[in-house]
Amino acid sequence: MAPWRPTRLLIAASVLALLAEGWFAVGLVRPTPAAVSWIAVPCAVGFGIAACLRAAAAPGIAPGAARFWRHVAVAMAFIGLGAVSNGADMARGIARTGHVGPLTAGIYVGGLVVLLWAMFRIPGAPRTRGEWLRFGLDCGTVLVTVATFAWHFLLSDWQSWSGGNVTGVRAIMALLGCLAVCVFAFVKIAFTGTGPLDRRALYLLASAGAVGGLGGALAPLLGPRPYLNGTPILLPITCLVLTFAADRQRRAARVVPATPRQRERPGFVSYAGVLATCLLLLADAWTHGADILGVAIGAVTQVLLVGARQVTALRDNAELVRSLAWQAGHDSLTSLANRRLLTQHITGELGRGERVAVALVDIDDFKAINDDLGHTTGDALLRAVAGRLRELMPGALVARLGGDEYALVFAAADEPAALRVLRTVAAGLRLPVDAAGHALVVEASIGVAVGEPEPRLSGADELLRRADVAMYAAKVQGKGRQVAYDSAMDQRGAEQARVAAELRTALDLGQLRVFYQPIVRLDDGCPVGVEALVRWEHPERGMIRPDLFIPAAERTGMIVPVGQWVLTEALRQAAQWRRALGPDALRYVSVNVSPRQLRETGFAATLRDELRTAGLPPSCLMVEVTETAVFDGGSALDELHAVKRLGVQVALDDFGTGHSSLGLLRTCPVDVLKVDKSFVDNVTDAGERSVIAEALIGIADGLRLRAVAEGVETEEQAAALRRLGYQYAQGYYYGRPVPAAELTSLRRAAAPAGRS
Repeated sequence: MAPWRPTRLLIAASVLALLAEGWFAVGLVRPTPAAVSWIAVPCAVGFGIAACLRAAAAPGIAPGAARFWRHVAVAMAFIGLGAVSNGADMARGIARTGHVGPLTAGIYVGGLVVLLWAMFRIPGAPRTRGEWLRFGLDCGTVLVTVATFAWHFLLSDWQSWSGGNVTGVRAIMALLGCLAVCVFAFVKIAFTGTGPLDRRALYLLASAGAVGGLGGALAPLLGPRPYLNGTPILLPITCLVLTFAADRQRRAARVVPATPRQRERPGFVSYAGVLATCLLLLADAWTHGADILGVAIGAVTQVLLVGARQVTALRDNAELVRSLAWQAGHDSLTSLANRRLLTQHITGELGRGERVAVALVDIDDFKAINDDLGHTTGDALLRAVAGRLRELMPGALVARLGGDEYALVFAAADEPAALRVLRTVAAGLRLPVDAAGHALVVEASIGVAVGEPEPRLSGADELLRRADVAMYAAKVQGKGRQVAYDSAMDQRGAEQARVAAELRTALDLGQLRVFYQPIVRLDDGCPVGVEALVRWEHPERGMIRPDLFIPAAERTGMIVPVGQWVLTEALRQAAQWRRALGPDALRYVSVNVSPRQLRETGFAATLRDELRTAGLPPSCLMVEVTETAVFDGGSALDELHAVKRLGVQVALDDFGTGHSSLGLLRTCPVDVLKVDKSFVDNVTDAGERSVIAEALIGIADGLRLRAVAEGVETEEQAAALRRLGYQYAQGYYYGRPVPAAELTSLRRAAAPAGRS
């Protein structure tokens, strides 16, 4: 809301009210012309109407609020006409001091009806039947309190000051009408909230009604001075308060609707009404003897005790409601915001026209920490990461979405700016954190999407989806990465999801096949093993190469069941060859294992069970892993060590293409290096490629590892590799991947594909 400065309209209304009250003060000392006091009435009403219309036309005001202030302006027009009619009655001597004629009373009533209608139409929160019942009881409590006081102080003695005539009754009814407006406004504010209206503005409006209602109460006091009248005395003050209320609404323009928590107030308001009535009862009983006074004291004490107990219960219930409300929006483990509160926050930021970045943070290898160190340590790590994220992003909303996934919402101009922030976050997470006595270093994959209010961005859910797509892209690239969303990810994601769905069907319907490519000795071309390679025999598109569906399987997680099926089938086939060929059987079958499979807890145990089921010695199996699968260590490397302890051979596939291949040889339990095809293609040429190929065989020999040259396609390449010292090779020159039946005949022929 803008800082307050008095407008010219407010200044004018204030000056007019001061002049009116000054003239009234003069009239208390000596008689004054009655007509002069009425001059201020139409001016004051005009100021009030103008202020209401300005509030209704304020930029950004909600339609319901604008309608309300227009109705108030209409009601003030009625009241202004009634005041003019009242002044005319007084000037012509039709009505005595404080009383009104029939026409004047009708106009006043019309204004009160419009005002009540405006109050009634203030939007409130939806209510259940029980809430409406409680609302009615609370309203009834307040209205009965007001009626009791009105009866005690006004109606019981109305004949003593009204003379019992009809005009006196009209004056009393006008007073009660003003009180009704005041009470209804108060009830509406306290019990239903103000909707699009400013709460303080509506309280000021209720105060204006209360000031107007005092006009009727002044009538008995002004009887000795017939030249004075309550209307020109109090109407300028009423219009001044109204002008303040409208100005407050104009500056507020648009206000957040009342929250459900504000509806807890009416209980205490009702108790205040009951307490006031009890005090009135005691005051009245004081003059009617000890017996009546004793009964009244007992009744009031009982009411107060019951009320105190009820207030205590309400306070406890309110605390419970606040606790439940907090739990509904927060994560119980970390006390961070949960998805519900996160979505509300993003929606609010977008609604205010803010550019907002949403980042999803996923802890790498958290499952391994849980499995190795226990859930207590895992929970402690989740709490520690939550605290670290709060420290790193003090101005952001930090939320936990479940498991080891967090969300950050912060201001960012664009994707590069968001990534700069997130690189700092990632670096901060790498500092050791204490989790149940363990000093742990956290790597996290982070995806971010930056959004702003625009037609193509539907809201918080879409922004979270984009951040999730980017986070998975970060995981695919390797651990500890930060990736920003781009629209191309959706196209790739949609295609991969479609392929994965078809792949699931293919697995269920038995459309997958295992082909085998021989691994041979270079000196004689004799196969010593085979590599199991999956193929997809699609009923419409024919045989599909793995490079067309394996990335989708990796992206969607389908690689885990597919890889498991390939492993089972390869072990079954290897066992069958051993039974059929005896000593002539191949030494081993090599199976590719994806990073996702290695991250599955218990992979080594599953491998052991599969070997037992197939009846195959562990030495007859080789698992091939890529450098990216074990580059970051963690659970994947732990599983690989467990595999090695079983007696299963381990091959490092595509060796030489990664950025830390040599470093991996110190930590990865490797038996075989499979030298990438890119170093074999030009091995017959002098230059860097042949030098690298020669260096790699030197490393393998020095570490007592077997080296297998991949992608051998010509006799010249095979000869060059033999000269460099390679003993094993694999490639189209020795055989393409084929089904098991064809490989059996090839094995018996024991001849390379390019010979004979």
